[in-house]
Amino acid sequence: MTSNAAPGPHQDKVCPTCGRRFAWRKKWADTWAEVRFCSAGCRRAHRPRRLAAVDEALLAWLTARGPAKSVCPSEVARQLGDEHTWRDWMEPVRAAARRLAHQGRAEITQRGQAVGPDDFRGPIRVRLVAGGGQDDPPRVR
Repeated sequence: MTSNAAPGPHQDKVCPTCGRRFAWRKKWADTWAEVRFCSAGCRRAHRPRRLAAVDEALLAWLTARGPAKSVCPSEVARQLGDEHTWRDWMEPVRAAARRLAHQGRAEITQRGQAVGPDDFRGPIRVRLVAGGGQDDPPRVR
């Protein structure tokens, strides 16, 4: 009798592109140690410089607001894009929020309550975690 269960414990991973957690799959049984992305789409879309720029923009907004205040991802997206393209930046900014939350540098909230980086749907806000910022954070230009 064959089983679809993973032989032994496998640690979940976080996709560096979208920031979502993903689990071991049977098709990755031989290459799990090398798997970095949750999907072929994330592998194709992975642009480290662009991701770093979005992370820096979000951190700059968070730092400028301070630890007690939050930022809406649309504010950062409007800075990165223009009046016609800012919506295209929404998912990259939300992914940056997930990545920063997984790193323990930011916290994602809905209706004022903290939610996990893998547990939200719909409108969110992002705030700094106390002590989770960098020593020399970037500033809003």
